[in-house]
Amino acid sequence: MRRDQRRQRGLELGVLLLIGEVLNIGYDAIPPVTLVSIIGQALLYIGVINVPWEKWDVCISGKKVLHHHDYKSFFLSNVEHADDMHLYYNMISYLVKGRTLEYKYGSANFALLLAFLSTLTSFFYVAIAYVAAEFLENKHAMSSCAIGFSGVIFALKLLTTLENPVGHTYIQGFRVHVKYAAWAELVAIHVLVPNASFMGHLAGILAGLVYFKTPLRSVVDYLLSNFTGHPMRHGTHSSEYSRNYDDYDYYEERDNSYRQSSYSNRYQQPYRRPNNFGWRF
Repeated sequence: MRRDQRRQRGLELGVLLLIGEVLNIGYDAIPPVTLVSIIGQALLYIGVINVPWEKWDVCISGKKVLHHHDYKSFFLSNVEHADDMHLYYNMISYLVKGRTLEYKYGSANFALLLAFLSTLTSFFYVAIAYVAAEFLENKHAMSSCAIGFSGVIFALKLLTTLENPVGHTYIQGFRVHVKYAAWAELVAIHVLVPNASFMGHLAGILAGLVYFKTPLRSVVDYLLSNFTGHPMRHGTHSSEYSRNYDDYDYYEERDNSYRQSSYSNRYQQPYRRPNNFGWRF
């Protein structure tokens, strides 16, 4: 079977649900970088964007990067997805965080920050795999191979809560303060979702923490602002940001209700790949 035949999937259920959600919100209510990145990942999944690789060819692992110097997975693994529901849940979650942060930072700054966080998340994924293998004697960690955007989503989730750590959200029915939301979801997904990449999610949280809580933020913000001509604004100075952040609890409840729906049962079936493969939910 030729590569293009394998890539063509058509409009599967998750893709249709994603299209319906975007249309329900209104494409004009979604800022451009968030919208384009969602559409791009959907088109890549269904095969409209023609690429010279298969999704599992670019999964990221410590072994591929450190031993085989396969650096393309460092960047491409984040935008591939295992199946249609994997794509759907990731993009719905990303839609919430993307809208909030893009309105706040501005589209140009957000696009560059997204690329930076994606790279930093992959770096931490490889670093975690190396530490787990060398110091925790988990040899499986280096060969664990993952795809998906949720590591980056966890980084964005952390930024969203750190920008305004006020209020509560719901994780699998439990009320959690927003400043602990990313950590609570990290544990919940690890326990409840087969083949979810714990290392990928943890890597995203670490990427968000390193950016926001260390002097690296000043350096990155300075470079972004000088390149785009627009300052990076943090905190709750923007009324536009506050308006969109008010929707956070509402969308998080909806996001978790999707996971508990009949569709999530199908998604949570183990993906028929070798055990050393996984995805970032």
